[in-house]
Amino acid sequence: MKWLVLLGLVAFSECIFKIPLRRVKTMRKTLSGKNMLNNFLKEHPYKLSQISFRGSNLTTLPLRNIWDIFYIGTITIGTPPQEFQVVFDTASSDLWVPSIICNSSTCSTHVRFRHRQSSTFRLTNKTFGITYGSGRMKGVVVHDTVRIGDLVSTDQPFGLSVAEYGFEGRRFDGVLGLNYPNISFSKAIPIFDKLKNEGAISEPVFAFYLSKDKQKGSVVMFGGVDHRYYKGELNWVPLIRAGDWSVHVDRITMKGEVIGCSDGCTAMVDTGSSNIQGPGRVIDNIHKLIGATPRGSKHYVSCSAVNALPSIIFTINGINYPVPARAYVLKDFTGNCYTTFKEKRVRRSTEFWILGEAFLRLYFSVFDRGNDRIGLAPAV
Repeated sequence: MKWLVLLGLVAFSECIFKIPLRRVKTMRKTLSGKNMLNNFLKEHPYKLSQISFRGSNLTTLPLRNIWDIFYIGTITIGTPPQEFQVVFDTASSDLWVPSIICNSSTCSTHVRFRHRQSSTFRLTNKTFGITYGSGRMKGVVVHDTVRIGDLVSTDQPFGLSVAEYGFEGRRFDGVLGLNYPNISFSKAIPIFDKLKNEGAISEPVFAFYLSKDKQKGSVVMFGGVDHRYYKGELNWVPLIRAGDWSVHVDRITMKGEVIGCSDGCTAMVDTGSSNIQGPGRVIDNIHKLIGATPRGSKHYVSCSAVNALPSIIFTINGINYPVPARAYVLKDFTGNCYTTFKEKRVRRSTEFWILGEAFLRLYFSVFDRGNDRIGLAPAV
């Protein structure tokens, strides 16, 4: 009955599409995609190969880095378009933004979709809910025109939240999921799948370059790969199974000693997480080895000691991916240094890890739905 009441209230070319992302201290500062790309290329005077992925063209859209915690980009929904800042998340499959009828305190601080102002809006009677690591939402499934840069999906199903919990202080309006459709909570076709099925993108791939060291120019690209964002060759890693972005990790080492994943383990490559997450006992051991001390929900180290801390190496499909201390240690707003290693509180029979942005800032990542694999290479 509660949902019936809420529903009553609601009754209301073939290209590589490259969406620039950037890290920012505030959401107020924005750059056009063109200027961001030009700045990026000036700051990285490498000898670059041709932009190519089976001859496709390239278009860009910006993402912003918020305190190294998450990266957000602008999409529009409705006719005329209404702008929203969303997290591009490879760990989930649903697109949702707040509804104008959402009265949660979180919703009131974010942009809310005004359905009555869109001539292409269509309501359904489906409801759903999602629980994330940092919060949860309840919503209804609706349809409207969604734009990601130059990509346009008409009559796209997505969620409108009518209640949100735990997202206080987050500088994003909603989430755009990029995982496989089988894990969609709303059971609606994800926007990437709809665009792929309609031939709007030339290849069923998307890729991320996440900026580091306060650089601008982060991007997410759809339909192909711009080879200028990485060095060397892409190393392709098969997924454990077609259905989510999880890969097999051979082992995790520090100073030549195995410290985790001794018998092999599973790791999800997650653009929606800022941390590297693993089993509590292993994370505790890592913090002990690097001399980190707990304070609140974080573990801190001396900022002056960061350069002396060892790298932690993830071996994936026979290739070593070092994560140096400068990547796994960040500064908080008070100038103190904390680690990005965090306990993953999930009950699994096997060891499970999350490779979030602390890992992905180091390695350009390609998500290949056509071949159920992920490509990794050192980012420029």
